[in-house]
Amino acid sequence: MTNLKLAALNGDKQRRTVIAVGHVKIGMDFVVIAGPCSVESEEQTIRTAQKVKAAGANMLRGGAFKPRTSPYDFQGLGLKGLKILEKAKKETGLPVVTEVTDPRDVSWVCEYADVLQIGTRNMQNFSLLKEVGKVEKPVLLKRGMYSTLKEWLNCAEYILAEGNPNVILCERGIRTFETYTRNTLDLSIVPSVKEISHLPIIVDPSHGTGRLSIIEPMSLAAMAAGADGIIIEVHYNPSEAMCDKDQAMPPEMFASLMRRLQALRIHMNDVNGIH
Repeated sequence: MTNLKLAALNGDKQRRTVIAVGHVKIGMDFVVIAGPCSVESEEQTIRTAQKVKAAGANMLRGGAFKPRTSPYDFQGLGLKGLKILEKAKKETGLPVVTEVTDPRDVSWVCEYADVLQIGTRNMQNFSLLKEVGKVEKPVLLKRGMYSTLKEWLNCAEYILAEGNPNVILCERGIRTFETYTRNTLDLSIVPSVKEISHLPIIVDPSHGTGRLSIIEPMSLAAMAAGADGIIIEVHYNPSEAMCDKDQAMPPEMFASLMRRLQALRIHMNDVNGIH
């Protein structure tokens, strides 16, 4: 990793980036980002936002632009979706994480988003990386589905080199020969990142597994592995979801997960002598 100039620890094990998003401190606290895969309507988004807020989520996720494998699938509401997210933020106080897919959209998406997400399909979209590197908004950089750690960190380097120091890495599963899960969630990447980089790393067990029954144990495992947070897909009525309904958590299941995460955090703090 000798070609990393800005993302590397460079021997300073104490230097860790902490990114403030409102009152949320990513890299210091364990952060939970939750919400629907895509913004479908004002009612769906605000009801879901209220549910995840009540359960203890720190930030709201929701896609206004959705790059999909098929051109015939729902692609998102665009500007209308961003305005709905803005209203959900006003209703709940949750900072908004949303994906940007085109370099031409970065400046005006910044007017609505607190964190800009770069999806797995755009990890090596270097024009987009350079553009988000020129703004002050934090960037959530998802790992490419076929990328190595070195390739991923080099993409973070593109953003950092443009002057934006606020990069959050996100492990969201990689493609392997396994077909039972949607992707193979690589939790070994969490301590690997911590060994060589100062950037915070969160985990996406929703896309990483694609199976509702596996999301909770992988969320707990992510915390145990040292992740700085998780990002979870939650929908107030998953059966009606227009995107990723099979992995969308109903609010009551998400609330249960939040209780178990809190219990695990207390146990880990006790073991580590943190009070």
